[in-house]
Amino acid sequence: MTIKEAQKQVDQWIHTTGVRYFSELTNMAILTEEVGEVARIMARRYGEQSAKPSDQGALSDELADVLWVLLCIANQTGVDLTEALTKNFEKKTTRDATRHRENPKLQ
Repeated sequence: MTIKEAQKQVDQWIHTTGVRYFSELTNMAILTEEVGEVARIMARRYGEQSAKPSDQGALSDELADVLWVLLCIANQTGVDLTEALTKNFEKKTTRDATRHRENPKLQ
């Protein structure tokens, strides 16, 4: 599935099953919540924090939740994420052409 296809599928789901998009601000709050759930899993699985019995959530599912809400926000604000990501790669390639190779911290 391409990013463009994912944006279309989310939009179709919202209009058939979800009724309508939540407001942009509500979706921003939901995105923050979902990123927090990813952070909790990462901290407990890969960091020093110990897990609780309620921490059985799958990282893949939480990352998909983040992507879902991000796609919603892009759709409702008119952002073509394929185009945006392409431009972002171009920006980073130009800006960081030698930056990381020359960073002594990464050697």
